[in-house]
Amino acid sequence: MGDTGIPPRVFTNRFADAVGPSGDQPARDFCRCVGNSAAKRPASVAFHAERQNTESLGWQRLLALIEEAAADGRTVFKPFVELSAAERREIITLPPTIATLTEVRHLVLYGTNLVRIPPEIGAMTSLEVFEPYTSRRLHWYPHELTRCLRLRDSTVSTRVLYGNFKFRPPFPRLRPVTTAAEADLTQLDPRTWGADAVGTCGVCAGPVDRELHQRWISLAVATDVLPMLVNACSAACLAALPPAHPGYVPTPHLGGPDLVQPTTRGW
Repeated sequence: MGDTGIPPRVFTNRFADAVGPSGDQPARDFCRCVGNSAAKRPASVAFHAERQNTESLGWQRLLALIEEAAADGRTVFKPFVELSAAERREIITLPPTIATLTEVRHLVLYGTNLVRIPPEIGAMTSLEVFEPYTSRRLHWYPHELTRCLRLRDSTVSTRVLYGNFKFRPPFPRLRPVTTAAEADLTQLDPRTWGADAVGTCGVCAGPVDRELHQRWISLAVATDVLPMLVNACSAACLAALPPAHPGYVPTPHLGGPDLVQPTTRGW
């Protein structure tokens, strides 16, 4: 093409300082859980089964970084830039101590190996900007994220989300109710329940000690619609959930390959 006289646009990489050091081994694992198009959409999906190794160097380093951030009251937290590639690969969830980061307004989780976010993120009440962009093994988020009432901006890789509007991959199937007699709620299998323990209701914040009621719901959080896993203590708490975002399954649901999802985008 000839010279149009129009200067080329230059796009800045706003995540240039969000990437940690490289190493001999990859910093994260490759994930094909939901495919990347309607043609490659799987018939069914399951939660990631990994359990966090709390003895690893990466985990211990992350605990120390959170403690430092809580002590100095910093407002921007980018913990993974301070971990080596090998250490970043060891982290598949965040420690519950993120609940102490009450001054953090901007949380950057760019390009991580995370497969789940703990419910304690709901205690980060100052959070305004949430950026887990290119953390492509994060297919869902905890309902407790809705407690971050100041959250106004998010950058999420939406194509990897369960039920995303681009090609509607399925959700993992949930059990309607799990009683304490059926399973120890403090020792769960993440592949089945999405967590290795559930102790607090994601709706009323009361204890979950007798029954666990799980549902999926897609809600607008900041600038994205996120599939949220609700861990509730009762049917009454499930009934208190708001309607889903338009264009998504309208009521809380159990997921599974037979779920019929809308075909139109809701924005």
